[in-house]
Amino acid sequence: MEALRWNKLVNNVLDAAEEHQLWVPGDRIVVAVSGGPDSVAFLHIMHEISTRHVPLELICAHVHHGFRIESDHEAEMMKELAHRLGISFEWVKADVPSHMKLTGQGPQEAARNKRYEFLHEVAAKYDAASIALAHHADDQAETVMLHLLRGSGLSGLAGMKFKRREKNVELIRPCLRINKTDLVEACNTQGFLYFNDESNSLRKYRRNAIRLDVLPFLGQYNGQLTPSLNRLAEIVGDEDDFMEQGAYDAYRCLVQANGGRQTFEVPSFLKLHVALQRRLIKLILNYLPLDSDFVDFTRIETIRRKVIQPDATTWSLDIGQTLACTREYDLISFGIRTDVQDQSYEYRLAQWSGTYELSLAEIDRHVRLVPMSPEDYHVPESADHAAFDADQLLMPLVVRSRLPGDTMKVMGLNGSKKVKNIFIDEKIPPSVRSRVPVVCDGAGNIIWLPGVRRSSVAPVREDTSAILYMTVGDSAIQG
Repeated sequence: MEALRWNKLVNNVLDAAEEHQLWVPGDRIVVAVSGGPDSVAFLHIMHEISTRHVPLELICAHVHHGFRIESDHEAEMMKELAHRLGISFEWVKADVPSHMKLTGQGPQEAARNKRYEFLHEVAAKYDAASIALAHHADDQAETVMLHLLRGSGLSGLAGMKFKRREKNVELIRPCLRINKTDLVEACNTQGFLYFNDESNSLRKYRRNAIRLDVLPFLGQYNGQLTPSLNRLAEIVGDEDDFMEQGAYDAYRCLVQANGGRQTFEVPSFLKLHVALQRRLIKLILNYLPLDSDFVDFTRIETIRRKVIQPDATTWSLDIGQTLACTREYDLISFGIRTDVQDQSYEYRLAQWSGTYELSLAEIDRHVRLVPMSPEDYHVPESADHAAFDADQLLMPLVVRSRLPGDTMKVMGLNGSKKVKNIFIDEKIPPSVRSRVPVVCDGAGNIIWLPGVRRSSVAPVREDTSAILYMTVGDSAIQG
C-alpha cells in the first residue's frame, strides 16, 4: 500500500510535467528545499524521477533565513540528505533581519525575496533550465483565497502557474495537484527526516491566518473547498492565458512605436471588448518604465474611461513617474510628458563640403544637406524633403528648437503665419511638435519646418544654378 501511494505521487508529478512541458531529458534543475515535509518529499520524488524515469541533473538549494537557532542544524541535515542522494548541494545563510531594516519589508516578504534571489544565483551558476518549487494544492488554495480577499483580477485568481519564466529561467511547480497531507504522509511512511517551522503557526502572518482560520471556517460550507479553489485556479489560469494572448495580438495589430512613444488609434481601440481594452492598456503600461505597483486596476480604468469619452479630442493625463497618456485627435499615445522631454538646442552651419548630416541628439533625429545641380534635381515628394536655391540662401544656416512666437512665410500665402497655427492646421499632434526642428537662414527667417511645411524663401526656379536639398529622418531608424 505504501509503495502504491508513493508511486501515485511520482506519477502525479510525471503527469504534470508532461502536460505542462516542465522539463526535457538532460535538463539541469535547481530544487528548492526548505527542510519541511513538502520540499523534502518533493526532493525524493524528483530524485526518483531523475534516476528511474527521465535523466535529469538536480541541484539541491537551501536557504538559512537567520531567524531560528535550529536553522543551523536543519541546513546541515539538508546537506547530508543531498549528499546521500548524490545531489549537488548549495546553501546560503541569508541575513533577512538586516534586509528587513534596509527595505522596510516584513519578515515573510523579506525572506521570500532573499530566497528567490539565492535560487536565481544558483540557477545562473549551474546554467540550470529551471528552478523547481514544492508548492502544493493547499498552497494554491491559500494563494487564490489571499488574492480574492485583496480584490484581484483574473491573473490573481489563477494563482500560481505550473510554469512561469522569470529572469531567463523557468519556475516550475510540479506538485500543484498534490495535497499537503499526502506529502507529509509520504515522509512519515518512507522515513524521510523533515523539520517543522513553528512560525507557520503564527496567525500574525496573513497567509497563516488564511490557512488556519479562513479556509477551515469556509470548509464548513464546502467540504471540497481546497479542490474547488484549485479547480478555479486552473480554469481561470487557462482563460487568463487566452485573454493575455488576445491582448498581445491586439497590441501587435493596433500599437505602434512612434518617436519613443506607444500609440494607437481611438476608433480601433473602441472596437475591442472592454476586457481587451483593459488588457491592452495594462500591456502598454508594462512596457513603460513604471514601477509594477503603479499598474493597478484604478489607473488602468481611469485611462480607459478617458480614452472612450466621445466629447474630448485633445487632452493629457498624468499617469505618474514623468509619464503621460495623451489624446491628439484620434491618436492616443503613452510616453514621457512633453514638459519633461522638451529640450532647447541650436546648431549653426556656416560652411560644409559635400553631403553633410547634422545629428540632433536632443530629439534623436538628423537633418541631411545635399548640394545638388539642377540636372540632378527632382521635386520633393513629401514634407520630409525640401529644396532651396543655394545662391539665394543667407548663411549661416541655423537648426534649432522651436521658440514662442515663431512665425514663417508660407509658400503660396501672403504674409507670415505663426508656427503654432501651422502645426494646428497640419494636425501635428502636440506630443510630436517637440521633435520638429526649425531651420532658419542667416537673417533669422524660418525657411523650413522639416516634415511639416517649407517657407517661401529661396524657391527653386528655372534659372537656379545651385540647389541645396535637405531631408529629415529619425536617427534610430537611419542608424
